[in-house]
Amino acid sequence: MSDGNQKEREILMVMRKVLANIIKDTTPEFKTMKHPLSGSTIEDIKLCLGLIAARERELADIAGEAQSRPYYSDEKTKAEVVPISSIGGLKKKGSSDKE
Repeated sequence: MSDGNQKEREILMVMRKVLANIIKDTTPEFKTMKHPLSGSTIEDIKLCLGLIAARERELADIAGEAQSRPYYSDEKTKAEVVPISSIGGLKKKGSSDKE
C-alpha cells in the first residue's frame, strides 16, 4: 500500500472516531429529552459516516485486504474447535491406556 493511501486511511479513521465521539457526547441520556443537534445536522453526520465507510472499503479493496466486519462478543463463531479426544472412534469405551 502506498504511503498516500495509508495516510488517507489514518485520516478517515480519525474523522470517524471524532464523529462517533460527537454523537456520544451530544446524545441525550433519555429519549424524552430533545437532541441538541438539528435533524439536518444529524442527517449530515450520517452521510459523512457513510462516505467515510465507503472510502475505507475502496482503500481496503485497492490494498487487497479482506473486509473486516464488527461482531458481538457473544456471537457464535462460524467454526467450532473440537478437541481431538472427543472425536469418536479414537478411543474405545472401556479400554485402558495400559495395553
